[in-house]
Amino acid sequence: MDTKIDTNTPPLTIKDFASDQEVRWCPGCGDYSVIKAVQKTLVEVGARKENTVFVSGIGCSSRFPYYMDTYGFHGIHGRAPAIASGLLLANPDLDVWVVTGDGDGLSIGGNHMIHILRHNYNCVILLFNNGVYGLTKGQYSPTSEKGQITPSSPFGVIDPPLEPAQFAIGAGARFVARVVDIQQQQMIDVLKAAYEHKGAALVEIFQNCTVFNEGMCESFASKSTKSEHQIELVEGQPLVYGKDHEKGLKCDPGKLNLKSYDIGGEEDDGHCGIVHDPTNRTLAFLLAQMQMPDYPMATGVIYNDPAPSYEREVMRQIDEIRASSKRKSMSDVLHQGFTWKV
Repeated sequence: MDTKIDTNTPPLTIKDFASDQEVRWCPGCGDYSVIKAVQKTLVEVGARKENTVFVSGIGCSSRFPYYMDTYGFHGIHGRAPAIASGLLLANPDLDVWVVTGDGDGLSIGGNHMIHILRHNYNCVILLFNNGVYGLTKGQYSPTSEKGQITPSSPFGVIDPPLEPAQFAIGAGARFVARVVDIQQQQMIDVLKAAYEHKGAALVEIFQNCTVFNEGMCESFASKSTKSEHQIELVEGQPLVYGKDHEKGLKCDPGKLNLKSYDIGGEEDDGHCGIVHDPTNRTLAFLLAQMQMPDYPMATGVIYNDPAPSYEREVMRQIDEIRASSKRKSMSDVLHQGFTWKV
């Protein structure tokens, strides 16, 4: 992002980004971990409070702006992307962070999410995914697992979950990542990469809802399951996982898909392994759609292939028109094409 730093100003600390408001989330909620990671990220990248804006919708995660000592805007349900888009068109130099949840951002706000991603506004979008509507007492959300019991699905969810990373890549996002709330260092590394990306950067954050969906990440993020059921993506590094990195991913030419194999086993011919390339959109989509138990859950930066951001292209177009003979008056605009007097 385009942050103007005054070299004469003392470096900020984590406390400088914390507001005087009492942080009110449920005990054990992953939101506490996320806000600390964000504050650490802002310090490490040299962000300035006067240039930073947090925009949120509705939900537990959307209290975020109150707890940050920056500019903030608490919007209405699902509309945070629209507000962020307007901010960036008005001032492209702002550092804008959008904070939303799986219900807020992918249900009522799903259409807005599609367009901020495909337009590629220069902002970081934090999508808190706990698989339920936590604020409104645990109803199932677009990302709830099939069969999940909730107050609004007492006999189990019958529709398949929406996968945010696949959704984002399909919508045209140029940066897509996944992290887990309890994996602090990976989250900070990913947030820094998202911040430095020029364009819309979506970071899906898996987290447990300690009240309504406890254990959501247990199958792939706990100490006992992480090595076997999670693959941490690192650019330029082989796609391997397992306690001793004894498993890897390779192309299955018969199905044009990824396939898990044992390194050193019968299927290992020494030339099968894949090195992670976040600019490869096809590989990114294959990684995003991997599902347990047949595949590990991919975390880290899945896709990162920058393109010009929407607001910068708008500014460029305005500058070109001002400098050319194509400039039109308001009267010219109103009377071009099909116009009628009534």
